Amino acid sequence: MKDDIKLTKLASCAGCGAKVGAGTLRKLLADLKVREDPNLLVGFDRSDDAAVYKLTPELAVVQTLDFFPPIADDPYTYGAIAAANALSDVYAMGGEPVTALNILAVPEKMEQKTVQSILRGGYDKVYEAGAVIAGGHSILDESPKYGLSVTGLVHPEKLWQNTGARPGDVLFLTKKLGAGVLTSAAKVDLTDPDPLQEAYAAMMTLNRAARDEMVRFPIHACTDVTGFGFLGHLYEMTHGSSVRARVDTKALRFLPQAEELAKDGILPAGLYRNRRYAEAVVDPGETPLYLQDLLYDPQTSGGLLFAADAKDADALEARLKEKVPCLQRVGTFEAAPGGAEIILQ
Repeated sequence: MKDDIKLTKLASCAGCGAKVGAGTLRKLLADLKVREDPNLLVGFDRSDDAAVYKLTPELAVVQTLDFFPPIADDPYTYGAIAAANALSDVYAMGGEPVTALNILAVPEKMEQKTVQSILRGGYDKVYEAGAVIAGGHSILDESPKYGLSVTGLVHPEKLWQNTGARPGDVLFLTKKLGAGVLTSAAKVDLTDPDPLQEAYAAMMTLNRAARDEMVRFPIHACTDVTGFGFLGHLYEMTHGSSVRARVDTKALRFLPQAEELAKDGILPAGLYRNRRYAEAVVDPGETPLYLQDLLYDPQTSGGLLFAADAKDADALEARLKEKVPCLQRVGTFEAAPGGAEIILQ
């Protein structure tokens, strides 16, 4: 396979936009029997980022698996983004990655140096995370796919979940939104080079720095924003926590050109799946349609979305902004007497 063939042309969708929709996924898992085990703190019956199994009163393992088709034409960039995305699930649980296994599917005719570049991108991100790649599995497939199975460690009592937000909590987000719109536009050559490179850089950035500062504070709930979009993941947080979220849309930050592309209707298919999943619980108010679309946009290797106690919010924000310049304070939580679970303002 020649190097001038673009990786993103070998797949019908890119990155986490390839995920099965949240609503469909719930139906697929609905009738599967869950084995009871008191040490399984988080399993697939919970809409969370990773599984967590307690080994001792002071140690639990965090396990996750994530892979997807190419989101960038450069193989190294693709590998690095896929690895950062998989590692993020461990960070979203408050854990620290220790080992990873490669998951790789490649066309038989893909050149060796291209495959090696994908793997090198993944290796570099894993090592940046302070973990090691210990092996993996590969198969032949006409559509390339790459990702990792990651194992991390966390204290059982310091575990974060996407439930637990409380009335009065403050909502934070650590990365800009709009990656799905930009990468979809790139597939049809409608993205300018500089905004696309900024999107790639954001997706390659580990959530490690955010996690390392956040562990200094009592985090009530946390998830990372990926394939279900900002509103899809926030819905899982509000629903699981039995609270309502008020989102300050003016506080949200977007990648360059994302708003322009959304206004032009350049939107990924996954965005519509996310809208169908969450829109029934969202009160959009006067929020423009293009902005609503960006909040449903499927992200890849997105930021951490988390709830913190209001009394800690100012100190947490000050510490985090030193390491995470894109930190956004985007809303608050309140009691949910009924009606919409998310209100856009």
